[in-house]
Amino acid sequence: MTETVLILGGTREAAQIAGDFVRDHPDWRIITSLAGRTKEPRPIVGEVRIGGFGGAEGLADYLRAENVTRLIDATHPFAPRISRNARQAARAAGVRLEIRMRPPWKKQDGDNWIEVASLEDACDAIPPDARVFLALGSQHIALFAARADVHFVVRMVDPPETPLPLPDHDLVIGLPGRTADEEAALLRDHEITHIVCRNSGGDGAYAKIEAARRLAVPVIMLTRNAPTDTG
Repeated sequence: MTETVLILGGTREAAQIAGDFVRDHPDWRIITSLAGRTKEPRPIVGEVRIGGFGGAEGLADYLRAENVTRLIDATHPFAPRISRNARQAARAAGVRLEIRMRPPWKKQDGDNWIEVASLEDACDAIPPDARVFLALGSQHIALFAARADVHFVVRMVDPPETPLPLPDHDLVIGLPGRTADEEAALLRDHEITHIVCRNSGGDGAYAKIEAARRLAVPVIMLTRNAPTDTG
């Protein structure tokens, strides 16, 4: 049976799902939806749609208009708004929904995690005069501007359109390092004393966690119930 599959993506796992479907079902229509935050996303096989839908109602309208038979939520674990819209839209349009949420990272021997439940708690957990690798995404940076006593290092895929609000920071443009060696070099070069990040899970961003373990750098880790939203 021929199907039309819409994948809510933006993660490595979503790209892999699209590739698997195109390979295994060449007669299916495979569409991957991206939010459009990255100017030059990595190539994805199949069709690619960029931009929002206009909430759950807009997504439901799209599902009907494109005769989508299966909706797959493979978005970032910290994008609850998108996942909520997906559930509502699938019910409204009568489309089967599959959730492909990658599991969180598990703490290992040698990890020094300070687990927090909110961005505010993460900000408060940073000690004075720290040098922090802030690995949260650009939309979550402004809150940390209150910590004028901290030096931040921020890595972004694309240069920001406006200056970052942080009073004392270095900006690194590029993708995350592929290996712990690459991430350890970044931490050493910038004399990082702490990392702030989310427990996103998956392989794509884990190298920095391995590097932190190797260098005994504490990680202020937002747990999965933290109220941040990348959607």
